[in-house]
Amino acid sequence: MPGIRLIGIISKPAIPHATTIVSRLLHWLEERGIQARYDHETAVYLGVKNGLPREEVPEGTQLVIVLGGDGTLLSAARAMKGREIPIFPVNLGGLGFLTAITLDDIFPQLERALKGEQRVVRRSMLDCEVLRGGERVGTYSALNDVVIAKFAIARMIDFDIRVDENYVCNYKADGLIVATPTGSTAYSLSAGGPIIFPAVHAICLTPICPHMLTNRPVIVPDSSNIQITSLAKDGEAYLTVDGQVGQPLERDDVIMCRNAGKSIELIRPPAMFFFDVLRQKLKWGER
Repeated sequence: MPGIRLIGIISKPAIPHATTIVSRLLHWLEERGIQARYDHETAVYLGVKNGLPREEVPEGTQLVIVLGGDGTLLSAARAMKGREIPIFPVNLGGLGFLTAITLDDIFPQLERALKGEQRVVRRSMLDCEVLRGGERVGTYSALNDVVIAKFAIARMIDFDIRVDENYVCNYKADGLIVATPTGSTAYSLSAGGPIIFPAVHAICLTPICPHMLTNRPVIVPDSSNIQITSLAKDGEAYLTVDGQVGQPLERDDVIMCRNAGKSIELIRPPAMFFFDVLRQKLKWGER
């Protein structure tokens, strides 16, 4: 990735040691003649007030550094808005399933990126829209998943599902997860869904605690148009995207999910592959 002159920085807020990390990072970039634009959270660590809204940070950059955990990366992925700019994810959080670059490796891996020696993987995203009475009342993009779940009342919700206009069934469950391959190792996995290799072109439909035990996760091609009709009473169901944004649903709202037709580019450590992550993060092979 030679020729980098402008880098974006997106940071997780309230990390005790982030002030030192961000200062060192800006100094390292300045020594190499690289400018930076950053979000409000990063500006707080620098003690300045020129931070940008997260959606504006990637504009004009050749690389975006994400300092935080997987949640920060999910937010950054939505902020990219389809821009094909590599993301350099540094784990300052907990599990770090997606943010695989460690703090100790940040500068050696940045050197590799500046020389064009980085390994980049693509991860697909979902587009989601909410239709109410035929009118669009919400639009979202997701890297992990779109979740329809019961809101505050402890009862099951009903919803109908169609895939490419083909009727699937009526679900009675605590909810439904529509997951990308990336999201298959998140909420969907906890709900009994399968692990999908990231390069597989698929979408997983995982019911949450279904009333009928025969309702199992279903994998469909990522070319599918998925239509979910909420039959829950107004305010009893809620739509959540990547666990971060969403809206309450009304009866007969239609949630449309499809492949976004765009992907994000993640820089990964050169010697760490998908099954390495599963062993390290999910403790595969241990007793």
